Amino acid sequence: MARILIVDDSPSQLLGIQRIVEKLGHQILTATDGAAGVEAARAQLPDLVLMDVVMPNLNGFQATRTLARDETTRHIPVILVTTKDQDTDRMWGMRQGAKAYITKPFSEDELSEVLERVFAGQAG
Repeated sequence: MARILIVDDSPSQLLGIQRIVEKLGHQILTATDGAAGVEAARAQLPDLVLMDVVMPNLNGFQATRTLARDETTRHIPVILVTTKDQDTDRMWGMRQGAKAYITKPFSEDELSEVLERVFAGQAG
């Protein structure tokens, strides 16, 4: 299936998301902060990025904006995966170039549905 880059600074969150994504049949790449995520996306060109927001070095909003503006990575859809659940956070994330926004905690079904929508070209 797809190669998905998971960017999260929490080892437990990273592992939890990784287990779900692997169960859905996708290949995993990982990074532990926004700057490393941008580097990995540029080097590996994954099919999709699952990006946490609250991280050191470069937060998820900044990393998403960087990927969306970079000629090399702008085609890669980014889904923000975060505990930030305010409407203003969601709106800001989408303005930075995210294709979807999902709040933690989420179920396997919720993540699967969001992945399917984004891969089908439907933002949201």
